[in-house]
Amino acid sequence: MLMNSIGAFIKANRRAAGLTQEEFAMRAGLGLRFVRDLEQGKETVRMDKVNQALAMFGMKAVPGKADDE
Repeated sequence: MLMNSIGAFIKANRRAAGLTQEEFAMRAGLGLRFVRDLEQGKETVRMDKVNQALAMFGMKAVPGKADDE
């Protein structure tokens, strides 16, 4: 669920910035496959790379209590 939210955030902000997935990947220093996986909500992505993507928009993922707890 969390990765779906992060992926949707990245996708919406990337599009708002007028960037293709490939352009975003290059600017963020990430691979295109990673960006695609992230935007699709893949659960097994590396958190350091997630934060690298989020940093493009001044954000980062931090540990926190799960919504269902």
